Amino acid sequence: MLKKYGSMIVAAALVAFMIASCKPKKKDDGPVDTGKSPYQSKNDEGTISGVIKFDGTPPDRKRIDMGADANCASAGGEKLTEEVLVTDGKLANVFVYLTGGPVDQFSFQPPSDPVVLDQKGCRYDPHVLGVMIKQTLRILNSDQTAHNVHPTPKNNPEWNESQPPGTAPKEKTFNRAETLIPVKCNQHPWMKANVGVLAHPCFSVSAQDGTYTIKNVPPGNYTLVTWHETMGEQKTQITVGASEKKTQDFTYKSSVAYAPTSLRVEAALILP
Repeated sequence: MLKKYGSMIVAAALVAFMIASCKPKKKDDGPVDTGKSPYQSKNDEGTISGVIKFDGTPPDRKRIDMGADANCASAGGEKLTEEVLVTDGKLANVFVYLTGGPVDQFSFQPPSDPVVLDQKGCRYDPHVLGVMIKQTLRILNSDQTAHNVHPTPKNNPEWNESQPPGTAPKEKTFNRAETLIPVKCNQHPWMKANVGVLAHPCFSVSAQDGTYTIKNVPPGNYTLVTWHETMGEQKTQITVGASEKKTQDFTYKSSVAYAPTSLRVEAALILP
C-alpha cells in the first residue's frame, strides 16, 4: 500500500513538473510605460565637466597571460589589467551620470546612431561605455580569433553568443536602465567591459587624462554620480542653470583602490 502511495506521489510530481516546464517563458516586452512627457528643449541646456583625480600611489597593473590563444598572444598593444587605470594622477574609465531633476521627470528619445563595442587585441574597447535604453549597441570582432560575448545584467535579459572572426557585427538593445552591466568573454577570461544603460543621455566616461563632459543638461537640480568598477560610487548634489557651464571634480584615494571590491565609497564633495 505504501509503495503504491509513493508511486502516486512521484507521478503527480512528474506531471506538475511537466506542466511548469511547458509554460511559456517570460517575454521581455520592454520597460513599463511610465507616462512621462517627452523632454522639450528650450535651447538653454548646460554643461557639466570636470576631472576624476586619483590621490596616492595606484596599484600595480598586472601582466595578463594570453598564451592560451596564439592570436591573442601575438596581438599588439599592452597586456596589462585595466581595472584601475591612472595616468599622472588622473583616473580613467569612470562612468559619470545624473539622477533626479528633469532627467527623471521626462522621457528622452535614444539616438539613432549606435554605440560601438569592439574586440581588438583580445580586449574590449572601450572598457567602459554608456548607451540609452533602446539605443543600438553594435559589437564588433576585429580579432582573428573567436570570442564569446556574455553580458550578465540584473534588470535585462542575459545572453551569451559566439562571434567568430570575420562575421557581421552583433546589434543588441537594452530595455531597462541598469548601471552598470558587466560584460565578459567566455573564451578569454581576462576580457571585461562595463555598459551603463540609462533612460536619458546625460552621462559620460572619464578619458585617460581623467576628464569628462556631460553636454545638453536640462536646467535643474541633480545628483551627480561617479562609478568605478572596483572603487565604487561617489555622489554630490549639483545645480545647473540655463546655459550654465558647471565644473565638478572628484577624487578617489589610493586606500580605496587597495580595499575589497565590495566596498562602496562615500562622496567627497569637491567644489568648483
